[in-house]
Amino acid sequence: MPGINFKPKQVTKRLLTPLQDRAHDIIVNRYGLGEDTDAKTLEAIGKKYGITRERVRQIENAAIAAIRKSDHFRSEEKVFAELKEIVAHLGALVHEDELLSHISKDKSIQNHIHFYLVLGDEFKKFKEDDHYNARWTIDEALSEIVHDALKDVYESLDDKELLSEDDLVQKFLSKIGAVAEQYKNEEIAKRWLKISKKIGKNPLGEWGPADSQNIKTRGIKDYAFLMMRKHGSPMHFREVAKAIADTFGKKTHVATTHNELIKDSRFVLVGRGYYALSEWGYKPGVVRDVIKEIIQKEGPLTKEEVIEKVLKERFLKKNTILVNLQNPAYFTKLSDGRFTVAKGNK
Repeated sequence: MPGINFKPKQVTKRLLTPLQDRAHDIIVNRYGLGEDTDAKTLEAIGKKYGITRERVRQIENAAIAAIRKSDHFRSEEKVFAELKEIVAHLGALVHEDELLSHISKDKSIQNHIHFYLVLGDEFKKFKEDDHYNARWTIDEALSEIVHDALKDVYESLDDKELLSEDDLVQKFLSKIGAVAEQYKNEEIAKRWLKISKKIGKNPLGEWGPADSQNIKTRGIKDYAFLMMRKHGSPMHFREVAKAIADTFGKKTHVATTHNELIKDSRFVLVGRGYYALSEWGYKPGVVRDVIKEIIQKEGPLTKEEVIEKVLKERFLKKNTILVNLQNPAYFTKLSDGRFTVAKGNK
C-alpha cells in the first residue's frame, strides 16, 4: 500500500483480539473500522446498547487500555515505529487531515491509521479549537514553538495585507527560532501554516488573515477586488467581469459586477466605466472635487498641470476637466495664468 509497509486491516484484527464482543463492537463503531466507515458518536452507540454516553466512553477507554497492555500491541511495534517515522518526515507536528491523506486516500485505511495514533504512546493529539485545526505531534516542545510562531505571524498581519506564499513562509521561518535544522525548510513550513485557522489563502494563492475580505471571498465584489489588485491598474467593469469568469470559472453578469463595484468603498469610479482601488490612493468624488483636492495639496497650478494630475486619478476627456476648472464658482484664475480654489470653496 502506498505510504506504508503493513496491511492496516490485518493489524487491527490482531490488535482487537483481546476484547470481548461488546467492547470490540464499540471500538469498531467508534473509529469506523468495519464496512461502515462512518465513526459513530457516543450517543449513537449508547442507544444501540441501551446505555449512557458516559458508559460508552468508559468501555472505550477500558478497551484501549486493554489493547495497550496486550502482547498483540507489543508485537506491532514496527507499525507504530513506521507511523512515527512518517510523522517525523512531515514535520513532527502535522494537520490530522494532511497526515491521514498522505498515508492513504482511502477513508477506511485512514480510520485504521487514526486508531493507531490514538493507541500509540508516541503520538499526542491537539484537538481543533478557534485558532488551530486538529493536529498530531511526536514532539510537544517543538509543537509549542510552532504554535507560538503561528500566533506571532497572524498578529503581525494587517487585516488588508496579502502576502505571496514565499513571503509568508519566510516570515514564518524567521519566527520559529531554535528548532532542529531538519525542520527548517519551506515544505515543512507550508505544512505547519495549514495548522492555523487564523491564516488563510485566497483563490489566487495569496495569504492573509483568514477572516479578511481579501482571503474569505464571499461574492463578486471580493473576486473583483482580487482581480483588480492582481491587475495593478484601473479596469473597466466589463474587463473585471470577464477576468472573474476566466480566472475563477464563475459566470458573472456585467451589470451585476458594475452594481457591486459601485456599492463597495474599496473601489473608486475613475471615469467612463473604469474602476480603481481606493488603496491605490484614488478617492471618490465628482471631477471638481478631485481638482479641488489636487490644488489644495499642490498649490496653484497651470491648466496643463491640472489636466496632467487629474488624468492620473481619473479616466476623463481633457475637455471635461477644463469645463470644471473654468467654473468661477469653484476655481479662480490668477494673473499669472495658474488656477486656485475660489475663496468660497476653500
